Amino acid sequence: VQSQVQPGGDSVQAGGSLRLSCAASGPDTSAYSEAWFRQVPGEEREGVAAIINDSGQTTYADSVKGRFTISRDNAKNTLYLQMNNLKPDDTAMYYCAADTFARAVTLGPLTVASYNVWGQGTQVTVSS
Repeated sequence: VQSQVQPGGDSVQAGGSLRLSCAASGPDTSAYSEAWFRQVPGEEREGVAAIINDSGQTTYADSVKGRFTISRDNAKNTLYLQMNNLKPDDTAMYYCAADTFARAVTLGPLTVASYNVWGQGTQVTVSS
């Protein structure tokens, strides 16, 4: 994986839905753990959702469980994050990430240090 490209951000009202996408360049990413993180200015980057290597197993932060779904289309080498019932607290810059060194299984799938390839970020704004 050489890079990950994320389309521009979007704005939505509370209770609405958005789907983020992240297209990877380079070889097939289906064997890698991939994840979505988010960051608010002045705060640390937070792991939101991850899909673990080729097992397909997923994990989520408590704050988004039941509202967000991570998935990927291996044929398109694209990672998605479906976000439903959005809240103003979900407002942040969202980043996709890939783990090409298989660190996520030992360091944790929602840990920043597990990932070495990052998208440029896309802004999500949720208004009340």
